[in-house]
Amino acid sequence: MKDILTYLFEGNTLGYDEAKTTLRSIGEGNQSEIEFASFLTVFLMRKITPSELTGFRDAMAELCLAVDLSAYNAIDIVGTGGDGKNTFNISTLASFIVAGAGIPVTKHGNYAVSSKSGSSNVLEYLGYTFSSNPEKLKADLDRSGICFLHAPLFHPAMKNIAPVRKALKVKTFFNILGPMINPSSPAYQLLGVYNKEVFGLYKEVYKNLDITHTIVYNLDGYDEVSLTDDFCFSNNNTEGIISPKEFAFRKIAPEKLFGGNTVEEAAKIFTDILDGNGTEEQNNVSVANAAMAIKTAHQTKSLEECVAMATESLKSGKAKMALTKMVE
Repeated sequence: MKDILTYLFEGNTLGYDEAKTTLRSIGEGNQSEIEFASFLTVFLMRKITPSELTGFRDAMAELCLAVDLSAYNAIDIVGTGGDGKNTFNISTLASFIVAGAGIPVTKHGNYAVSSKSGSSNVLEYLGYTFSSNPEKLKADLDRSGICFLHAPLFHPAMKNIAPVRKALKVKTFFNILGPMINPSSPAYQLLGVYNKEVFGLYKEVYKNLDITHTIVYNLDGYDEVSLTDDFCFSNNNTEGIISPKEFAFRKIAPEKLFGGNTVEEAAKIFTDILDGNGTEEQNNVSVANAAMAIKTAHQTKSLEECVAMATESLKSGKAKMALTKMVE
């Protein structure tokens, strides 16, 4: 590690193999906390490169407890967090809408990063029991069309990483690694990022991965389709900018996305929307993100068709049924 740190302190960047080997060694507990903190500090002082991020991603993928759910041809809908907007649980709601629309979802999530309540917080509050048992996850998928992979259960390397991250109390590259390391390696991914820099970084990494994907970044800094402004998107074939009106929705005010001050409040918003008691803005944002996920899995469908599928899932109660069956 001393040689790697000296090399980095001289202003150099790591190649893919060096990045992968170094982070794997850290994840296995072979480096001291001081060495790891010094390593993280390098990437607080300069931008991470695509080769470095790809190496880090693959190291974490090798260290995780992988689960084979490939038979389901599923999608994950996930944001990096870190946008500081404290929105309601949009990507998680979209996941249940997509499951209700008949597309299997293997949702990877964790406790809150930048909001009061992350996907794990809400689902745990609603009674879902986290598990890394493949048979349990398959049973969830068979019954409800969705399963939830609580990140700490699948990433044992985090026990060597989390204490340093917690002590530093600043955003590190691990904040953008999370969406990339779903232990089920889903066939499709809808990924939300919180700024233009990370959007570009994700584009570079994902163009070399065999994953059908869509990356989104709202121009006003949300890590999802917020309908508060236009958003950028990039997928395997193209990229561009989409406005709220292309969903046939109106632009909305940021305060309409407020996620609550407690897990209890966040869970109430979550269940209200699935119960058909959400506001127009909450419903539209949930449907918009679900529609982008549906389009990722069915690229020949028009955005209008995907919005219709998502709307039907939410309004018919199929999305709520997916939650009910999964929690049961």
